[in-house]
Amino acid sequence: MDELVAAVRRGDADEVRALLESGADPETFDDGLPVLCRAVAAYDEPVAEALLEAGADPLRRLPDGSTPLLRAVDGGSHYLTLLLACHRVPLPAPAREELLARARHWVETGVEAELRRRTGLTGPVERIRVEDDEIGWWCDQLTLGGLTVRDEHRAVLTSMEEHYGVRTPFDELVARALAHPDRDHVVWSDVVFTLGRRLDEETWQWSRDLLNHPDRWHRLLAADVLLSLILGDAFKEADPFWDRGRELVPWAEQEQDPEVLAVVVHAMTHDSAPEIEAVGLSYATHPDPRMRVLVPDTLELSEDARSLARPESLTTVLTLARDDDPGVRQEACRWLAHYRGREPEVGDELVALTHDERQPIRIWAVSGLARRDDPRCVEAEHRIGPVDEEQRGDERLMDVWRYQRRQEAAEHS
Repeated sequence: MDELVAAVRRGDADEVRALLESGADPETFDDGLPVLCRAVAAYDEPVAEALLEAGADPLRRLPDGSTPLLRAVDGGSHYLTLLLACHRVPLPAPAREELLARARHWVETGVEAELRRRTGLTGPVERIRVEDDEIGWWCDQLTLGGLTVRDEHRAVLTSMEEHYGVRTPFDELVARALAHPDRDHVVWSDVVFTLGRRLDEETWQWSRDLLNHPDRWHRLLAADVLLSLILGDAFKEADPFWDRGRELVPWAEQEQDPEVLAVVVHAMTHDSAPEIEAVGLSYATHPDPRMRVLVPDTLELSEDARSLARPESLTTVLTLARDDDPGVRQEACRWLAHYRGREPEVGDELVALTHDERQPIRIWAVSGLARRDDPRCVEAEHRIGPVDEEQRGDERLMDVWRYQRRQEAAEHS
């Protein structure tokens, strides 16, 4: 067997790259098809990327009339389709139309129905969940009669339409997301990403109006899109809705579903309107930790505000620092670590948090003590414990050292 074919079959991206750099042909065939098709069928993104970089042609017409790119679409792989489609810029118009038509066919027909049409089988479809640990997204992978596809075709169509300047109607995108009602599904996430880049008043109003829908999934999608709009378009460094979270206060006050409410309040935390602080305080004892964890962020108005917190706000954060939920304690500790008021109970609470079972909390607590020039930070630093390689560059781990240098400078001044 050809060495490149063997490496592609093993999914050994490093070996594939080494062989290609040594002169292996990226268009090498395996059982009558280019090895790129093997990588596409295996959903092997690193190998496919290596082959493309070496010159493999995603538009090579195959005996069955397909291309590696169309096979990626058929397989329902959102990322692979983007990888192959955007490798050649710009994609020729005929190939672009063919891609969109193929993706639209899968969306309109349905994955299971198209699987049965292609295989001619009527038996049960095997379905497994596939997760991307790096991004946190997931999809369903369906297999019937040896043919395997993933249910990401709506994301493929959405991304490709957006990439080629097609402004898909808002309601149509909503329907696509709601076909996969889960915030972490690839399709839902891609619809939110696409609408979140439409930084226009029309999209804001449509999304805000959707918060009135009786169905929780519609409201959750609306909240997700509004959050995305407020965060802005990182690619364009634009955030025209950054300070409009205050407009969501009426919905934050009336929403009953905890997941929807958490996303609405999260969107509001990027605004600094005083009414947002009141909303946050009202949820300090909410039974769902997803709400309590957001309360400190509703109180972070500015650097000055952190040293002039209302007594009620400070008391609330000190209470949250003793919450049963570690995520809530961590957010409260982070807030206290940035707080510059001199109230002694803040330092005492940070000292208590240096004994927390979670290392991230201990790191924040020690850092907060050092930033407050509290001498107890020196002894507390030992309670952080060993940190892994990735954390060693964390600037917070240098705060005790900085405190000691400040003390030495003061002594010699």
